[in-house]
Amino acid sequence: MRIGGLRGQDGSASLELALITPALLVVLLFVVGLGRLGGARMDVDGAAAQAARAASVARTSAAARSAATDAASAALGDRSLRCASLDVAVDTTAFRPGGQVVVDLTCTVSLSSLSGFSLPGAKTLRGRAVAVVDAFTSSG
Repeated sequence: MRIGGLRGQDGSASLELALITPALLVVLLFVVGLGRLGGARMDVDGAAAQAARAASVARTSAAARSAATDAASAALGDRSLRCASLDVAVDTTAFRPGGQVVVDLTCTVSLSSLSGFSLPGAKTLRGRAVAVVDAFTSSG
């Protein structure tokens, strides 16, 4: 015996599930993509910090620039973040014992490598770090 009004709703739950499942999958993929983008931003910030630290223990400003570039490339390579273009700008104007070195890192990464799907476009990620130059560094 059925309660009145339910006869016309047979199979409606299956239809609703079939209609809402693709939308839920799209939302889930969007959330995963945002999480990977946030992780990539943290990777770029970490690489900038490592580059600044490597530059701060160098003996000369030229060596500091080279050390920062090498450290940034290695740090991003360790994290499997592939930059289409990587720019490491090292400010050594205050490079002296007790001074500071500033590293600005710019990494352009394709959205398809971030998301795992073939999405068009790219995102430019920036990181900045400041490190105090080692007090026992002798500039020469």
